[in-house]
Amino acid sequence: MIIEQIYTGCLAQGAYYIESEGEAAIIDPLRETEPYLKRAANAGVQIKYIFETHFHADFVSGHLDLAKETGAKIIYGPNAETKYEKHTARDGEEFKLGAVTIRVLHTPGHTPESTTYLLLNQEGKEHAIFTGDTLFIGDVGRPDLAQKHGSVTKEDLAGWLYDSLRTKIMTLPDEVIVYPAHGAGSACGKNMSKDTWDTLGHQKQTNYALRADMTRAEFIKEVTEGLLPPPQYFAKNAQLNKQGYESIDKVMQRGAVALSPRGFEAAANENDALILDVRDKTVFVKGFIPNSIFIGLDGSFAPWVGALIKDLMQPILIVAPEGREEETIKRLARVGYDNAIGYLAGGFEAWKASGAAYDQVETIDLNTFAAAAEADSSMKIMDVRKPSEWSAEHIEGSLNIPLDFINEKMSEISKEEQYFMHCRSGYRSTVAASILKARGFENLINVHGAVAQMEAAGLPMTNFVCPSTGAV
Repeated sequence: MIIEQIYTGCLAQGAYYIESEGEAAIIDPLRETEPYLKRAANAGVQIKYIFETHFHADFVSGHLDLAKETGAKIIYGPNAETKYEKHTARDGEEFKLGAVTIRVLHTPGHTPESTTYLLLNQEGKEHAIFTGDTLFIGDVGRPDLAQKHGSVTKEDLAGWLYDSLRTKIMTLPDEVIVYPAHGAGSACGKNMSKDTWDTLGHQKQTNYALRADMTRAEFIKEVTEGLLPPPQYFAKNAQLNKQGYESIDKVMQRGAVALSPRGFEAAANENDALILDVRDKTVFVKGFIPNSIFIGLDGSFAPWVGALIKDLMQPILIVAPEGREEETIKRLARVGYDNAIGYLAGGFEAWKASGAAYDQVETIDLNTFAAAAEADSSMKIMDVRKPSEWSAEHIEGSLNIPLDFINEKMSEISKEEQYFMHCRSGYRSTVAASILKARGFENLINVHGAVAQMEAAGLPMTNFVCPSTGAV
């Protein structure tokens, strides 16, 4: 028996490859099929099953293309309604894979159809659980992503999750390995660990949601408090996973069109296309095509695309480092952005060499920022981190405009005022600056540098103090 976790850092997502005696199963595959096909081919085995733990909201699953390529059967748990052929498993149903068995445990709560798959080894002993978004390491799945299911509320789903954990999962032996669908960085939970697997026994000791003395009411209160609104693309990705989508091969073919600077400009105008620049932030700020948006490949690329680009069918033109164009198209497709229509051949350097106009973002380091703040105590500082980060520590007098909601909060910013923009390192502030520049905000100075070093640089830092308790 072989179990391999295929972890994708950008999405903080774990897919799983299970192999036994010439047969393989894939759990929660990403959109692209190549990694799974290659593993099976190298081992000389047949992919027999594709197990889905639930309708994923934060990425488009690869189950349809993978089933067409291999003939594997798509398996969902109870309550999963789709517009394509699949097997809806009963609670407790078992599937033989070589010498091992996979048992279906219906564990509703994160969503009504959420299912955990229990792997029994060759001796029939409980070996591992693949929990999807039901149980994470250090956390559980948020219960507010499937409230459109009739009159079900997030409190109802949280109650179901409490019951699922205590009747289906916590009754298993402590040595069972927990393999979740996500780790730290995913918006599918509140406070996940950086660990990507653990034993169930250790989770019972350390995961707040598995406390033995926790009542149902306490659980519902804890898992529903402090939830930020889900990214706007979540519901759209869940629908794609239910209804179906275009083949990844067609998406890649449509996007992998090399365009000269003149052809690129014409395509942008003819298609009202978004120009997406995915280079490193330090390169982008020195020169970019006017009105293009920066979301760098080497940050949390797919989640930021999903949070900030509202229309999944928006035509997209790509400016990428040479050799990373197809990677960009694939990573867009992972979250349902299937309408890339080409990329700039030769990258930005070709654009610049053509003599076409380009723009820049004035960018400074921390020491220059600190000196400017000391010289002018009235300067306006825009912090684009999350509210929780800002509350923990921020520059005195700074304005918090989280990048997640910059489109909604743009009315709070003046085009006449000058703003010094920063985040934790400079990635998010560069994204925000590119969006604001495209909307006509010109008085922006971007800061690259770590928040942890701001106090040492001489910037006046403060913590949020609760007015009622005085607690930090």
